[in-house]
Amino acid sequence: MITKNIKFDDIMKAIVVGSGFGGLSAAALLAKDGFKVTVLEKNEQIGGRASVYSDKDFNFDMGPSWYLMPDVYEKFFAEFGKKPEDYFELDRLDPSYRIFFGDEKVVDVASDIEKNYELFESFEEGGAEKLRKYLEDSKEIYDFSIDEMLYRDYTSILDFFSGKLLLKGYKLKIWENLQHYVNNQFESDEARKIVQYSIGFLGGAPNNTPSFYHIMSHIDLTMGVWYPQGGMRKVTKSIYDICIEYGVEFKFNEPVEKLEIDENQVKQVITNKSSYDADIVLMNADYPHAEIDLLEKENQTYNEKYWDKKILAPSAMVAYLGIDKEMDQFAHHTLFLDKDWEAGFDTIFDPKKAAWPEKPSYYVNVPSKTDRSAAPEGSETLFVLVPLAPGIEDTPELRENFYNMIMDDLEAKIGENIRDHIVVKRIFALNDFKERYNAYKGTALGLSHTLRQTALFRPAHMSKKVQNLYYSGHYTHPGIGVPMVLISSQIVANEITKKHG
Repeated sequence: MITKNIKFDDIMKAIVVGSGFGGLSAAALLAKDGFKVTVLEKNEQIGGRASVYSDKDFNFDMGPSWYLMPDVYEKFFAEFGKKPEDYFELDRLDPSYRIFFGDEKVVDVASDIEKNYELFESFEEGGAEKLRKYLEDSKEIYDFSIDEMLYRDYTSILDFFSGKLLLKGYKLKIWENLQHYVNNQFESDEARKIVQYSIGFLGGAPNNTPSFYHIMSHIDLTMGVWYPQGGMRKVTKSIYDICIEYGVEFKFNEPVEKLEIDENQVKQVITNKSSYDADIVLMNADYPHAEIDLLEKENQTYNEKYWDKKILAPSAMVAYLGIDKEMDQFAHHTLFLDKDWEAGFDTIFDPKKAAWPEKPSYYVNVPSKTDRSAAPEGSETLFVLVPLAPGIEDTPELRENFYNMIMDDLEAKIGENIRDHIVVKRIFALNDFKERYNAYKGTALGLSHTLRQTALFRPAHMSKKVQNLYYSGHYTHPGIGVPMVLISSQIVANEITKKHG
């Protein structure tokens, strides 16, 4: 154990608040860099939004379910001289995912790119060549983003519009939205939706997301969709194990109630059980909660008016279902995309239309297709997720009515009864996101990736009012998704070490 010969007498104390992917990864990095790290976690387990729910031998990853951008995971583990495969086995999914286009068509997106060229050719004449060119461009932007954009912090407009970024500006198409860009590349509804669906996982809509996020097509169609055996919970556990190896201390069921500030410094972190001296405080708790609820107004970089004006990423209703039979109609990842999906985006992002949607698109994750530890033999785990507008009313009656509407639609599309075979059922929606994660307006993902909420324009990693207060997680640059959060922690840990280490 690395901790055996360390003396903590004169080492700087870092308090990390929250043990989501951002908190765990930042804690591990800071401990490796020589800080004495204590993690304060509100809930009973690690993971944050990547918590685990288990019942009757059914095991559910409650949050992230897609393992994308394996290169980012590799780079993170390399910080510790490790590889992902030192901790978990990775399988590339095939098909990568299945899509139901309304009631009209069902297609599988393959792990073999040549099969996907054939698929796009079936959608429209010249579809294969269009996809090939589209992916070549998205790869170029992805490589540039990894090399020049994602792993750097932005503190001024000069950082955003300088050097190679300016030279690449034409290719980045900063001012064009994804929907317009895609519509110029493809003619068929199916092709357009396949290259745009993933923007939902970044908390956006095609018409409010910059076109350079078409890098997501390179990520899933070229780099592949993967699954860590044991689930995403295996990934959080691996980072937790690294933390323990480097001497990080964890306190569970201990929500932070206040940050005590003196002379522009956090002096103590006050919880429901104790108080902790701190040289450095890194917040992985929900960013608006940390600013509004834990700091006095004079110490807030971003006040309530700031957050109220922001475009939030969706909330969701998630149904965790354990069923007592196997189902062939689902792939590991299955998407149900409504024909008029633009109306669905309106109910999420247009404040005047925000409501529980009548014809939503939704996603079903069945990890037991790949991982038998997810369910008892002969059974399946189903994770049914429907995006919702943040801030709308959430009651048991609304949930149950909406759940039954979704299940009516789902059972009709696959031609089989599910509800009569349910042995485990848990519904998780806006109020649960608020209660369990202190999520602002019940958002599941934080801030959407609009142009005005990208890079420099996302909340900063470092407080502008409190000198030793920092932030990591999906609100900060580079944004939403586990790989982005790992990068966020690498950025902020590096800044902390340079300034305080």
